[in-house]
Amino acid sequence: MRKAKVGLRLRRFREERGLTQAALATALGISTSYVNQMESNQRPITGPVLLRLAEVYDVDVQRFSASESDRLTAQLRDVLADTAHADRVSVGEVRELAESTPELAQYVVDLHRRYRHMLERNAAMSAELDAGAAPTAHEEVRDLFYAKRNHVAALDEAAERIYAEASLAEAAERGDLAGGLARLLREGYGTVVADLEAGEANRVKRRFDPEARLLRLSPLLSPGQRAFQLATHLALVACDDVIRAEAEAADLSGDEARGLARIGLANYFAGALILPYGPFLAAAEELRYDIDLLGRRFRVGFETVAHRLSTLQRPGARGVPFFFVRVDRAGNISKRQSATDFHFSRVGGTCPLWDVYEAFANPGEIRTQLAQMPDGRSYLWVARTVTRRYGGFGTPAKTFAIGLGCDLHHAHRLVYADGLDLANPAMLTPIGPGCKVCDRKGCPQRAFPAIGAPLEVTDRQSRFTPYPSAG
Repeated sequence: MRKAKVGLRLRRFREERGLTQAALATALGISTSYVNQMESNQRPITGPVLLRLAEVYDVDVQRFSASESDRLTAQLRDVLADTAHADRVSVGEVRELAESTPELAQYVVDLHRRYRHMLERNAAMSAELDAGAAPTAHEEVRDLFYAKRNHVAALDEAAERIYAEASLAEAAERGDLAGGLARLLREGYGTVVADLEAGEANRVKRRFDPEARLLRLSPLLSPGQRAFQLATHLALVACDDVIRAEAEAADLSGDEARGLARIGLANYFAGALILPYGPFLAAAEELRYDIDLLGRRFRVGFETVAHRLSTLQRPGARGVPFFFVRVDRAGNISKRQSATDFHFSRVGGTCPLWDVYEAFANPGEIRTQLAQMPDGRSYLWVARTVTRRYGGFGTPAKTFAIGLGCDLHHAHRLVYADGLDLANPAMLTPIGPGCKVCDRKGCPQRAFPAIGAPLEVTDRQSRFTPYPSAG
């Protein structure tokens, strides 16, 4: 696997702690010259050195990994694809910036996000519309969770503590977690839970009247959905200080983004409370990450389990690092969270060869795919459709495809890898991050030419591959 040039990061880490090269070398059990060579990118940081760093300084070794640079590289390529500089900067130069000066690279990404935000706001104001700000706020919140690798430690710990203190495990074993949460809200917070009236039961999931201390839920919700809504409300009253601190600490543009962040963080807490970290991780390992079996054990749906699996990144107790995605038939991605370096572009859509889209042709059936990105990284993907309908006959239904992917070297831990030839390169489907930023040549499904790649333009021949490059 490619080693990242992380010497500058190691030097910054050492200087932040006021350490000399000699002091760091002593702590790590290596020579001073070795430290000097690592900081000068003359030698890579090896696995044993990373483990020693984590042990001695309690640092997340992810900040020194190649995957962190890959995430930044992908984000920078998105930025360039949206500017006139796309054909002036090579992939190598982009990677060099991400690896050598990650703080500067992140600043460029953040600066572009703010630039896009202002463009959209100005366009909305010019058209006397307010719609331009909403998508940007949504993207800001998505980026917040992406930056945290979809793990919010403070909320996970709070959820586990409340789960234990309120003896919710007993209610869960009886199959009445919603009843246990209703009791907790009544006894601990003076909030009474009741059903919504028929007139709005098919329009509203949850409504809270703060003056009457009355929380109403739709009777159309399943027991698992009812528990999730109760847990979301509990987050807003029991963990308001934690949620506010997380939202305020994020670099969000305004009240709309901060409000969406609060909702997203409350939903995160709800998932962590219904599927508490320790028991859920133990069950996931025991059942080899079988989503259906986990759903039956914890009485929740496929999407809830898949999303929770993508959050299990507690230091010292990590699960498989997953990428979670939810898409519709038109290819719109409504949820995208990652504990990995996997990246799909915001520019030009996603890859039609990705098996997540194939799930729509086989509703309710789990699809698996071994896929490889242009940079050589390979993944195991699991996908299945989910359908929601909150009313009777004639009520519109919503159908999505849920995808869960992990790096191929974790695949043996999943039941979905059984029977797959993980060592055979011929089993890998070549996919990409989106046509406009995909380097792959000879792809028959290419919808757009790659930005920055000169096209072969000739009237003397016609190729089967669309938009062939001149290189």
